[in-house]
Amino acid sequence: MTPTALRRSYVESTPRERIAALADPGSFREILDPFARCSSPYLAEQGVVAQRDDGVVVGRALLGGRDVAAVAVDGRFLGGSIGEIGGAKIARVLERARDGAFLLLDTGGIRLQEANLGLLAIAEICDAIVALRERAPVVAVVAGRVGCYGGMSVAAALCSQIIMSPVGRFGLNGPEVVEQEAGIEELDARDRPAIWQATGGVRRVEQGHADVLVEDDLDELARALRDAFRASPNRERLSLERLRNRFAQEAPR
Repeated sequence: MTPTALRRSYVESTPRERIAALADPGSFREILDPFARCSSPYLAEQGVVAQRDDGVVVGRALLGGRDVAAVAVDGRFLGGSIGEIGGAKIARVLERARDGAFLLLDTGGIRLQEANLGLLAIAEICDAIVALRERAPVVAVVAGRVGCYGGMSVAAALCSQIIMSPVGRFGLNGPEVVEQEAGIEELDARDRPAIWQATGGVRRVEQGHADVLVEDDLDELARALRDAFRASPNRERLSLERLRNRFAQEAPR
């Protein structure tokens, strides 16, 4: 275990910091970064300020020498909700993945402002996970403040493994939705101990709904992620230089 004073918190890290810490050092290459301005065209009409990456970071990296897809959902932007653009980014990078993928999920699910478009996007993500899992591991990490709810909880459940921390929460419906639909007698959304007792990482691992419980520490999460990939058949391992050459060959001309 990492001494508390030396831990680097996953919760307190940004999506890009999380990917960089979990992947092999210096190997992450982002695709469609904020300079590509892939933001939602629907939010401004509803008075919502868009984010240039639509709250989703995607790219490719090495993980223990494997050429994998890397995805991180930004829970700070509209609760990590998934709309058309962010969902398309995730689905496309999974479809192009070679030796697997890891998904850092901090999301409330479908973006209400985009309704059916978000629903279709999550369906594409689920299809891509199932197709990739036939030949390579797809590992979900649920360790952020928002948790993983709604349609993206279905996507996480389709992954080869789910890694959680005690901070993470995982379920089909968030506490506010349960309270609204079933009443405060069923669940008080302000009752934090009850929420974690029902959907927290410790509980989900005990129930078998998640596979591994790790403390809120980037180094420990990185080890758990590599262990998850090592549990699957060995595939092509790449050096950082070979990965860069491959990127150069695949770049649009």
